[in-house]
Amino acid sequence: MAQANESFFSRLPVVAHLRKSVGLQRGMLVAGIAITAAFLLTAAFAPLIAPYGFSQGFSETQSPPSSAHIWGTTAGGYDVFSRTIWGAQTAFLVVVIAVALSIFAGVILGLVSGYFGGWVDRVLVVVSDAIYAFPTLLLAIVMSITISRGSSSLWGGIFSAAISITVVFIPQYFRVIRAETIRLKAEPFVESAIVVGASSVRIMARHIYKNATRTLPLIFTLNASEAILTLAALGFLGFGIEPTYAAEWGYDLNRAQSDATAGIWWTGVFPGAAIVLTVLGLTLLGESMNDLNDPRLRGRRRAGKKKQELVDA
Repeated sequence: MAQANESFFSRLPVVAHLRKSVGLQRGMLVAGIAITAAFLLTAAFAPLIAPYGFSQGFSETQSPPSSAHIWGTTAGGYDVFSRTIWGAQTAFLVVVIAVALSIFAGVILGLVSGYFGGWVDRVLVVVSDAIYAFPTLLLAIVMSITISRGSSSLWGGIFSAAISITVVFIPQYFRVIRAETIRLKAEPFVESAIVVGASSVRIMARHIYKNATRTLPLIFTLNASEAILTLAALGFLGFGIEPTYAAEWGYDLNRAQSDATAGIWWTGVFPGAAIVLTVLGLTLLGESMNDLNDPRLRGRRRAGKKKQELVDA
């Protein structure tokens, strides 16, 4: 039982990539894991980490970092440290909702398109290609206005960003699943299921789905960083979430623009650093996994490692 559990654990996406990595690639992967883990823990324990609420105001406006407010306060009297910590929770919700909706729609459409083919496949491929013509940020702005009706509430702002991101990400998941479905449809185990009379739904759900979705964790990590940037851009342009509903890094950066010219640096540095570090961590994690999934790059690193071991011997 212990051996089986260890084998299952070693096959997990991030763990498997960590075992295969060496040298600089391992350092990048470890850095990405550490930063991403810090972001997730901050989002999960924001109520315990933040000393104040995200909408709690104080009479001290634009005060510099002190013992009472370690990262200072904003022009509205909000604690910068608490707003930055709570902002991680908002970003996490947008990433989860956007990617979950993208995977759900993309996987189903990819399975149907790749398995049945014909006119259904042609229509879905054309629609998928057409969606790439829409700029992500422009679509996000339009969706934000349509969904929230000008009211920047918590769930209105979150769903505005999440749904707009979903529409753009669906073609990526669709193409990956479609390509894998077409390949797996010709495999002997699928043909055997067809011969014994299994229904199309059963074949797609039990035989193709599990084998076609192995690369989804990789796409998820690459898209998560773009989702955070889109949410921050919406807030920076004034289509984000009001501070009384939730903390959002892009909105705080927008409000900090006038402070920068007056030498008040702390209102913009910390939310901006949170965006940069979170996106950096997710990008390092995703790019490292992408490189390790390439047999040519992985083989080259292993060859270099074996050569170094021979030299040392």
